Amino acid sequence: MQTIPLFIDNQPVNGSGKQFDNYNPATGEITHVVTGASQEDFEKAVQAAKKGFQVWSAMSPTERGRILHQASGLLRAKNEELALLETQDVGKPIKESIAVDVISGADCLEYYAGLAPSLHGEHYELGGDFAYTKREPLGICAGIGAWNYPIQIACWKAAPALACGNVMIFKPAELTPLTAYKLAEVFKEAGMPDGVFNVVQGDAEVGQMMTAHPDIAKVSITGEVGTGKKVMAASANTLKHVTLELGGKSPIIIFEDADLDEAVYGAMLGNFYTQGEICSNGTRVYVHESIKEQFIERLIEKTKALKIGDPADSETQIGALINQTHFEKVMSYIKLGKEQGAELHYGGNQVKVPGCEGGYFVEPTIFVSHKEEERIVKEEIFGPVMTILTFQEEEEVIRRANDTPFGLAAGVYTNDMRRAHRTVANLQAGMCWINTYNINPVEIPFGGNKQSGIGRENGLAAIEHYSQRKTVYVAMKDLGNPF
Repeated sequence: MQTIPLFIDNQPVNGSGKQFDNYNPATGEITHVVTGASQEDFEKAVQAAKKGFQVWSAMSPTERGRILHQASGLLRAKNEELALLETQDVGKPIKESIAVDVISGADCLEYYAGLAPSLHGEHYELGGDFAYTKREPLGICAGIGAWNYPIQIACWKAAPALACGNVMIFKPAELTPLTAYKLAEVFKEAGMPDGVFNVVQGDAEVGQMMTAHPDIAKVSITGEVGTGKKVMAASANTLKHVTLELGGKSPIIIFEDADLDEAVYGAMLGNFYTQGEICSNGTRVYVHESIKEQFIERLIEKTKALKIGDPADSETQIGALINQTHFEKVMSYIKLGKEQGAELHYGGNQVKVPGCEGGYFVEPTIFVSHKEEERIVKEEIFGPVMTILTFQEEEEVIRRANDTPFGLAAGVYTNDMRRAHRTVANLQAGMCWINTYNINPVEIPFGGNKQSGIGRENGLAAIEHYSQRKTVYVAMKDLGNPF
């Protein structure tokens, strides 16, 4: 059985920390043994990163951009190979991994490769004297990934950090350790200097090493709200910069004049893609009372046509949940929804897939709820479970949509553009879509409000979170004795 090592100073390193098994969610079978990082291993990564920073930060932004661009091309060339690993690691359909996961990571590297040479400061005229600002890297950045989009998230964190001249120590999620290591190999092949991108495997203990270490300047995590709070609290001891991309319970609001088919497709994309394991999913679907019956009828018709199956099959549209623990959590919420009075209109069952008998498959599930206080309405499930609620008035649905501690995303479906813009202006969410859902090109910032996060990933906004300004005042005349 293959062993997955750490990757430190551009070399594979067998970790001396806790070893753990890696499973294929579709079969339940062990695929790899992963060597975790000990404190000693982590210190080696920090020392390698320090040396790497001296080299990488001294390179011109154009040189850094050239290496990132080369890495982007290598990812595209290895798309099928890496997509297959991602499917094996996450349980998502191969058609998703090929179309989105690796390619979106390559897009991110390409975007920041082009952006790197354009980073600049500002000049201030001060009546003879003048001042200027420089944009400088933070130093060593720690990235903590999530298990639903492993290689995409690794690229989302690495690309802006590296473009700004930082170096990175990245910890993939314990459940999905494979492609971060492969990304490190790609960076090495692209010509990245030693120590610039390091991968440490492990569980929360390794994450705690990151937040505790005084030489780490920044921590960026994608994960659950509770984990994000712990990271922020621990990082406060050394006043680290933090970016937190956390969970959500996002609303999709469908007005009576919406294109019904488009709204149905958007709700399906926002609930069933990647088996519902997406933080920005719109799992509270508010449908105007006048179109409720039509909407549900078309939704069920199209949901029935989805193929649940072996994620490695190119025809599969719904894959396996990440592991047994998460499967049991999702099934417990389905049970709870029925117990608390929500109407189950479709799905809700475990599915046995031929050839994948040990996998964790759940039918896409559609509830209709009449009470906002039900737990399936209020709590993040992170599975293929949609809850439909109805509304009558615009102000009413905005108030209900905002009645949550989360604020990651929101969607609005209507052909009245004034109403569309008016509605999103009043929604408390960091990412809003009009007449579409869950489309996240790297050019635009992504991140949440309220307890869904701090900071932004992607776009120009990420540069602010991976760099710091230095102001320089230049005196062109003598100060003289001020006393």
